[in-house]
Amino acid sequence: MGNTGNIAGFALRSLGLLALTGLTACIDLQSADPVTVPPSRPGGLTEPLPPMSTPITLPDAASQDSAALRVHYQRLQNDLLGQGLLRTDGGGPDTPFTDTQLARNFVRIALFDEYVAETDGFRAQPTISNLRRWERPIRMDIVFGDTISSNQRITDTNAVRGYANRLARLTGLSITPARENANFHVLILNEDDRRGYEAQLRAIVPDINTSTMRAILELPRDTLCLVVAFSQGNDASYSRAVALIRGEHPDLMRIACIHEEIAQGLGLANDSPQARPSIFNDDEEFGLLTTHDEMLLKMLYDPRMRNRMTAAQAAPIARVIARELVGGES
Repeated sequence: MGNTGNIAGFALRSLGLLALTGLTACIDLQSADPVTVPPSRPGGLTEPLPPMSTPITLPDAASQDSAALRVHYQRLQNDLLGQGLLRTDGGGPDTPFTDTQLARNFVRIALFDEYVAETDGFRAQPTISNLRRWERPIRMDIVFGDTISSNQRITDTNAVRGYANRLARLTGLSITPARENANFHVLILNEDDRRGYEAQLRAIVPDINTSTMRAILELPRDTLCLVVAFSQGNDASYSRAVALIRGEHPDLMRIACIHEEIAQGLGLANDSPQARPSIFNDDEEFGLLTTHDEMLLKMLYDPRMRNRMTAAQAAPIARVIARELVGGES
């Protein structure tokens, strides 16, 4: 029996000024291989935020390709911040939303896929899907490439663990650090690490298919990070996930990738241009999980929701939960 999974990512396009768009897309994949608390910040943020502009530092061991990527992504982050994007405030008076908007955004983000798998890759095609989430404890491992510096390892470990604790509180899931028998792997790799990572990927996901392997190993420069979540056989609930974060990103962009990919790996796999304030939106106005997104996660893991629900089944329940979370008239 094969694995079914979704792949989601965070990519950029050049649109006039350097604007970032998120490929927060979900793709169903059928494997052809054999089976195998610190004080809260505005918007509920708990992680320490990096400086808004940091100098570009290049590890001594970095290849020319990796060094060039590091410079490129630092300039990209500076451009985005200069446009007022990658906000870290979680939303505020300038980004109001109603319970009706929240419920609609939930359906668009949790019950649609943006991409479909084909033999030679992935094709953009919005497709209605079923609700998918974790029903088992998550054991999260953080794996660093050999070329990641010790200081960055400390920063990223703290960011991932602090964020995992926050997600556990929001969803009610058990999310704990693990080095053995992990089922959610956060890979933080530089270009030099990722190119030779096939054997390690096959050890993490023995039945990974060719399309997914290619998506990770042949990552184009405009794909900043991605996540793949797998369901085993006929079980709709997720059993394994792999998130890939580029190590060359400056601190804020790296944390933004951590926020988006891990949340997508929990089941919020699509994006929507109507979602605001949200990281699940191509405009990249927000870099870190917002109050709106916290509510989406609460809705996804509400006991009234169930794996395999269709959009038609989940939508009326979403409206009830959204009314409870937001309150007031829509």
